[in-house]
Amino acid sequence: MIHRELHLKAVHAALAHNPICAILGPRQCGKTTLARQVGQLKASHYFDLETAVGRTRLADPDLALTPLKGLIVIDEIQRLPELFTALRPLADRRPRPARFLILGSASPEVVRGASESLAGRIAFVDLGPFDLREVGIAKQRRLWQRGGFPRSFLARSATLSFDWRQDFIRTFLERDIPQLGIRIPADTLRRFWMMVAHYHAQIWNGAELARSLSVTEHTARSYLDLLTATFLLRQLPPWFENLGKRQYKAPKVYVRDSGLLHALLALQNHADLLGHPKYGASWEGFALEQVLSITGAAQAFFWGTHAGAELDLLLIRRGKRFGVEFKASAAPAMTKSLHVALGDLRLAQAWIVHPGEETYRIHERVEAIALRDVPAAFDRLAV
Repeated sequence: MIHRELHLKAVHAALAHNPICAILGPRQCGKTTLARQVGQLKASHYFDLETAVGRTRLADPDLALTPLKGLIVIDEIQRLPELFTALRPLADRRPRPARFLILGSASPEVVRGASESLAGRIAFVDLGPFDLREVGIAKQRRLWQRGGFPRSFLARSATLSFDWRQDFIRTFLERDIPQLGIRIPADTLRRFWMMVAHYHAQIWNGAELARSLSVTEHTARSYLDLLTATFLLRQLPPWFENLGKRQYKAPKVYVRDSGLLHALLALQNHADLLGHPKYGASWEGFALEQVLSITGAAQAFFWGTHAGAELDLLLIRRGKRFGVEFKASAAPAMTKSLHVALGDLRLAQAWIVHPGEETYRIHERVEAIALRDVPAAFDRLAV
């Protein structure tokens, strides 16, 4: 068991100031476990809407929920979106006999329902797979190779971890997607997901993927948005401004969990990864997620020009701009591209995040930073 103290504190803080807290994250990332840890400290009632029994118990929400006191946990709430309307009057009672902890795996349904029905009554806590602060720097390679889904990371062997990820992909496509009411053939979505894995850390080219799948560009974009909404892909938006240069205006696309990326690419161990063309891209996506787990993804962008200058991550905080590059080399040096970004974007500070052991300055405004030192360096940029 890995205790997720930061997220536990965030949930307690949200419930202390709001009648409802929503924990959002991908399937199997530990939302239910975290909710049970919260419930251990309070009188709690648990409804699992993934089961027929759980949905039947809440067929009449007023009848089921009004008498209850303490903490009420509703898991997979996107299965019954009409509950958002029912929760509003229950959250407005004074004094409050109960608070609600709702868990969701599909952000559009949960966020839209909450925004429309529960504005001013709900706080959100994002929960992803394990990050480096939770597992410890000594397990950096394991986290990179296996990803952060608890059952993958904690598996007794690399083979069992890889098998779990393959099963997760199959179950998500064949069971979870249809349960959301989405009618896309599992084989089609698997092909798309695998194509995105080969485009990992590249700028979205919907026309090219659409041709490969023999679908329209609009359809390919809908697949991308679906996997983004279920927390499995990340679309990093572009930053562009009037610089007198042609700049990219399409998002950069990543498979959010490095373990799932490696499963989609059939990379079973670190030796397979070392010899693969996506080695550098894998490091970029992994390190990006570690940084964003600290800073948050609000006001996070990438920047690139058609002339070749680029910046992997642009963070805007309190009116200042900060840049981050990700290099798989253990001893990265200053690049021409980063020089251009420093000037064009007027960066206050930049870092090159690498998998080596040393952190050292390479420019008056640029530091090469080992991943192990990222939490201390980026904590001040947290939203």
